[in-house]
Amino acid sequence: MAKSLGYPRISIIEFGCGGGNGLINAEMHIEEVSKIVPIDIELYGFDSGSGLPHPQDYRDMPYYFREGTFEMDFEALRRKLKRAKLVIGEVKEKCAAFFNEYDPAPIGCAIWDLDFYSSTRDALALFDKHASHFLPRVFMYFDDLIGDDVWLSNVFTGEGLAIEEFNQRHATSKIAQHYSLPVRHAHDPWWPIKVYIYHDFEHPKYNEFVAKDALERHQRDIRLR
Repeated sequence: MAKSLGYPRISIIEFGCGGGNGLINAEMHIEEVSKIVPIDIELYGFDSGSGLPHPQDYRDMPYYFREGTFEMDFEALRRKLKRAKLVIGEVKEKCAAFFNEYDPAPIGCAIWDLDFYSSTRDALALFDKHASHFLPRVFMYFDDLIGDDVWLSNVFTGEGLAIEEFNQRHATSKIAQHYSLPVRHAHDPWWPIKVYIYHDFEHPKYNEFVAKDALERHQRDIRLR
């Protein structure tokens, strides 16, 4: 998408890094993708550094999450990282100052692993900033939408509620599930249903045509039939 729209650089954000395995994994994938697509990719990891905060109320599911869980060993992680920049501090404050402090490339992907409703809600406020800070469609992965038989995730708490409220507050930007992934990856049903797309329908580039390659594939498939 970035290549089709003429972006030379994009950013990826992970909200909630914990021990940092997600950032290390993302760095590996960025190295491989950069060999294929001529796009510079920046990587940022948001984390308090001190583990989960104190749950605010039932929406943060205190029956499942405890304060201080997933504490980060900052120095150990920093030594392992090659390109990722750590954004350490309270997520609401860091999101408010992020674009001024870091001047990141437009965001093309956001990985959400904050566990709490309140933290996810506060981080989603980042997407209230000007459209120039984002691609018109941003891939999002919400790690905490499914849970287990003790967690019992639902749309009235946690990430699910944060997404619902974001969509209610915004008339021209929405976060919607990526419908084709669960179909194309039916053999591995867990991760595809966690992938969503942020759509900014008023983004200056939202309506620019990006389907040249896809259209050519469809036409080729039709000819082969």
